[in-house]
Amino acid sequence: MLAKRIIPCLDVTLEKGKGRVVKGVEFVNLREAGDPVKLAQRYNEEGADELVFLDITASHEERRTMIDVVEKTAEEVFIPLTVGGGVGTVEDIENLLRAGADKVSINTSAVKNPEFVREAADIFGSQCVVVAIDCRRNKNLIDGVTIIELENREKAWYEVVIYGGRKPVGIDAVQWAKRVEELGAGEILLTSMDRDGTKDGFDIPITRKISEEVNIPVIASGGAGKLEHFYEGFVEGKADACLAASIFHFNEIPILRVKEYLRNEGVEVRL
Repeated sequence: MLAKRIIPCLDVTLEKGKGRVVKGVEFVNLREAGDPVKLAQRYNEEGADELVFLDITASHEERRTMIDVVEKTAEEVFIPLTVGGGVGTVEDIENLLRAGADKVSINTSAVKNPEFVREAADIFGSQCVVVAIDCRRNKNLIDGVTIIELENREKAWYEVVIYGGRKPVGIDAVQWAKRVEELGAGEILLTSMDRDGTKDGFDIPITRKISEEVNIPVIASGGAGKLEHFYEGFVEGKADACLAASIFHFNEIPILRVKEYLRNEGVEVRL
């Protein structure tokens, strides 16, 4: 059995010409969390399995990812680094890989042009291509979508959103996950907007459903607030990795503590 991964996420925005890590709730009300390079160095030392760097306003602002900040971040980590935000061309991927990324995450550009996923996988290999799926619950039930039972006995489907959560596109998240796997994606980074920054736990219904429907690794994102949430993400959500931001950024729970807890609960992790 492959070890489960713990992944800190650096949500980075460009402010006054500098990259700053921020964190909000449901993609809004952002507050600053620090310098991406210093945080990356800390997580590398604390035993993170991988690191995700997302330039969260690049697509909305119609600019490319902050290459200089990625380069400085990559210099400080010796674990796999995934970079996303504003990635829309083969050239963008090449530049990020040269800057030190091991994998590249694409979201908005994949939805707008699904063949870009295939092109990227053909050129760079599936192991390099992560498709990020941001989604939120939609209780307006319609035909042609995957209806999921929620914890409170309500039903919903999960709608894909792009441009950093600003634009819903009417695409069913489960069907989209299956499609990107067919196109060649090697991994899915699944973020529930409904849980993002809430610390209420990962969105288990959609995490479990997509994990069951695809044969590529799924990273659960959005909602980690306590140790039990990681266990639930892995065991109930069937995720291959759990990603968190604020609880790590603000020193609420150390990465090593998460891993020790999971090991004691019978979840295989690297210590």
